[in-house]
Amino acid sequence: MSRNDSKYFSTTKKGEIPELKEELNSQYKDKRKDAVKKVIAAMTVGKDVSSLFTDVVNCMQTENLELKKLVYLYLINYAKSQPDLAILAVNTFVKDSQDPNPLIRALAVRTMGCIRVDKITEYLCDPLQRCLKDDDPYVRKTAAICVAKLYDINAELVEDRGFLESLKDLISDNNPMVVANAVAALAEIQENSSRPIFEITSHTLSKLLTALNECTEWGQVFILDALSRYKAADAREAENIVERVTPRLQHANCAVVLSAVKMILLQMELITSTDVVRNLCKKMAPPLVTLLSAEPEIQYVALRNINLIVQRRPTILAHEIKVFFCKYNDPIYVKMEKLEIMIKLASDRNIDQVLLEFKEYATEVDVDFVRKAVRAIGRCAIKLERAAERCISVLLELIKIKVNYVVQEAIIVIKDIFRRYPNTYESIIATLCESLDTLDEPEAKASMIWIIGEYAERIDNADELLESFLESFPEEPAQVQLQLLTATVKLFLKKPTEGPQQMIQVVLNNATVETDNPDLRDRAYIYWRLLSTDPEAAKDVVLAEKPVITDDSNQLEPSLLDELLANIATLSSVYHKPPDAFVTRVHSSAQRTEDEDYPEGSESGFPESPANPANGLASPPTARQSASTSATGAPATPPSVAPVPDLLGDLMNMDNSIVPVDQPATPTGPPLPILLPASTGQGLQISAQLTRQDGQIFYSLLFENNTQVPLDGFMIQFNKNTFGLAAAGPLQVPQVQPGTSARTLLPMVMFQNMSQGPPSSLLQVAVKNSQQPVWYFNDKISVHVFFTEDGRMERSSFLETWRSLPDSNEVSKDFPAILIGSADATLERLAASNTFFIAKRKNANQDVFYFSAKLPRGIPLLIELTTVIGNPGVKCAIKTPSPEMSPLFFEAIETLLMG
Repeated sequence: MSRNDSKYFSTTKKGEIPELKEELNSQYKDKRKDAVKKVIAAMTVGKDVSSLFTDVVNCMQTENLELKKLVYLYLINYAKSQPDLAILAVNTFVKDSQDPNPLIRALAVRTMGCIRVDKITEYLCDPLQRCLKDDDPYVRKTAAICVAKLYDINAELVEDRGFLESLKDLISDNNPMVVANAVAALAEIQENSSRPIFEITSHTLSKLLTALNECTEWGQVFILDALSRYKAADAREAENIVERVTPRLQHANCAVVLSAVKMILLQMELITSTDVVRNLCKKMAPPLVTLLSAEPEIQYVALRNINLIVQRRPTILAHEIKVFFCKYNDPIYVKMEKLEIMIKLASDRNIDQVLLEFKEYATEVDVDFVRKAVRAIGRCAIKLERAAERCISVLLELIKIKVNYVVQEAIIVIKDIFRRYPNTYESIIATLCESLDTLDEPEAKASMIWIIGEYAERIDNADELLESFLESFPEEPAQVQLQLLTATVKLFLKKPTEGPQQMIQVVLNNATVETDNPDLRDRAYIYWRLLSTDPEAAKDVVLAEKPVITDDSNQLEPSLLDELLANIATLSSVYHKPPDAFVTRVHSSAQRTEDEDYPEGSESGFPESPANPANGLASPPTARQSASTSATGAPATPPSVAPVPDLLGDLMNMDNSIVPVDQPATPTGPPLPILLPASTGQGLQISAQLTRQDGQIFYSLLFENNTQVPLDGFMIQFNKNTFGLAAAGPLQVPQVQPGTSARTLLPMVMFQNMSQGPPSSLLQVAVKNSQQPVWYFNDKISVHVFFTEDGRMERSSFLETWRSLPDSNEVSKDFPAILIGSADATLERLAASNTFFIAKRKNANQDVFYFSAKLPRGIPLLIELTTVIGNPGVKCAIKTPSPEMSPLFFEAIETLLMG
């Protein structure tokens, strides 16, 4: 649309739709074109103009390219809701795919690929095969992308019709953009497929490297990303590949530069010549430095990637540390990332420059940045032994400034320096003690107390210093209390005089009698018993030599670093997390094997054909034919019977639809268990199950009318139950005609309808309608539907919660018949039900897995599973503040493990 087209958005007349309908059928071309623009404008602002579908489709028969594009845009938007009418456009699509104008041929194929309707897909195959062999490269490159879209809709069709082979042939195309799009399509198909589809051979490699020099910047990114998955046969081949890719480092597009860097880094692993590696490191430095002159957002992405690169190859930027010095106008997120990289690049040669910078940053106004800068000085001291003394001098200068948060951060890092270099820099303790009164942060207090306890024999008034903290012992955070306890015991063992003796008595009494913290209480009892039975043994335990801490500037594990380096220039390298940690791949239904026809989790989003009910339930009396489904889970509407829409359901965003009995309902998960058979319900059959979708609990119900009369006026009531489940509103079910079925999702609330007595998974339901008596049936609650999405815990939090719960809350149960064949599949299945993996360890020949889940009202559930992978038998231990619920939790865990 041009700039003057804003007028099409300003219509406010009452009869807008009829007016548009009249204009769309006008005999004048310009009037029809303006009418289509108005329709697109209305569609853009959210108005429903689907009623004009037939009229807009009639405008497709035109030579005007702009009008054709607008009509195609309308079709893409509404074809899914009007699949029967979309068929009207097929002939025009097929005709346009043979048009003399290559733009129209490409537009037709692109649009057909974007319309995700099965019926259209069938007609797309022949035009697509023609376009893949078209004379015009623009048409071929568009068709290549269309194959990937078609694969997402119907993978089996793509494989049967030989489209994958055609795509692979396009890699040898003489047009570089066609090659790039073919690579992009194959790479996307490979991501969604479990078997190898796109493998680069030495012949393919040559073609891709040739195309690399001539295609557009995004085409280069596709090709470089594909090449990064190729493993060279030997060092010589790796050198040749790198030599062909190196010119991409000079590209103006940041994505091309980072993709080239990724490719070179991966091939460098195979290069044995140190001279070649050194030269490559020199060549990679300037383009990486250039990225830091871009906008702050691009700088940040570049810095996150550079952070990974310098962990593997610090020599690349070893001489470029100055470019990471912070500028006064850098955003805080850029400054923080630059600090991290400066620590990693700090060496004995440049430490003086770095310390001057850090000292300057420590006087800035941003408190978080200042803290990070002070901590950076400490990390440099721990990393570089020769520079430790200079780092301590800078820290002492900062302490003299007397800025509270600077002093406290300095004390925290000096404690770490003492641990790294014991018995070396203790002369500064007196200076630290001068700042004792200003400490108000738990970590700083705990650090100072540790220093006093560790060096009590060298501090004359150590008992007085500790006593000043003891006055507020009950009010102190747990971190400070634990350090005070240990420091007092150390003082007593080093100076067993009357003062420390009284102090230890007070501390032990406070820590055992006056506290609710189990960690503190347990530690105090251990110390008490050690001191009362064998003081010498206490000395050996408490005053034992501590392991020297190491530099933490390379925090990532080598395996994780390898994975992140293989994903440079993606979100993974910005988050510093593997893709699996934040992306959940959903494979299209067409790709699943016969064994996978029924997803295990209710949130998979794939429709099921009730022709093969799950859980061994018998089929309803009427025969059912499975409907073809698209990858998005929308069933293809049968041409003979159109479903009656439920407008209320649409408004409430509820899945209420009437479907003929000879066609399947549109499920949102696996087939529902039958709770009221037709034989019991005088022809009414009810299937139901509790489900969780988008953080909300629903009761999914399917009503099947096998009587001779329409059924309406449905109402539902739940008896009192353990979880207080009740309907959040009235049951919305339209009239169900004889021989049809209706499905609905009923929103539920908890804690409204609580029953007394022992916990039970029984849910008693009563359903009535205007034509029949009240029907009663029982359902079984699967507790895992209550597990909330925020149940994931950090390891430290998991351990802390486990320890804080009394041992009496731990309950175990054996599942001798359950066999875990694949740990990954089990973790994925549990995660789909909000049961999150925390850690894994080995115990003899057994694997021990830890999981966390959370129930409403913040009740944690901690799970330990012990098994031998591949052998039957699982031992499950759980710990929760509500141990009386354990039987229900075990039922839920057993259900999840059995899939």
